[in-house]
Amino acid sequence: MTTVTEAEPRWLTDSEMRTWLNLAQVLILLPATLDRQLREDTGIPHAYYQILANLSDSPGRSMRMTDLARMVGTTPSRLSHAVASLEQRGWVQRQACPNDKRGQIACLTELGVATLRDAAPGHVAEVRRLVFDNLTPDEIAQLGEITSKLLPRLAAG
Repeated sequence: MTTVTEAEPRWLTDSEMRTWLNLAQVLILLPATLDRQLREDTGIPHAYYQILANLSDSPGRSMRMTDLARMVGTTPSRLSHAVASLEQRGWVQRQACPNDKRGQIACLTELGVATLRDAAPGHVAEVRRLVFDNLTPDEIAQLGEITSKLLPRLAAG
């Protein structure tokens, strides 16, 4: 009888561990800091800003709810709750999907565009202050290359 043994885990090197711990801290602190800035300056949570920004960048300022959920990194259920709040504020409208009776499309309203336009300068300034002002042009290019390599595997689940 042959026994199956588990392979030894590929432990992180000291350098990888330091890098991982730094990245983990960035992933925790950056969204919280951006959320705080947006809430203090505009009363908008970062999650709502991301929804408005993604709709603004979409053709016709609209997107299927399932695609929007994937783009902002949330579940369809959580997105539905957020969009309901955005609808109450008059920033987003939902419409039935013309080719799928179960699907819905979220559409950015003119009031939503104005809200995003008002919030964007402070948000962009904070992103610049926290991230890009600390990096050289070469480091920005490297960060872009690194994140481009990580995103496909993360998006695939």
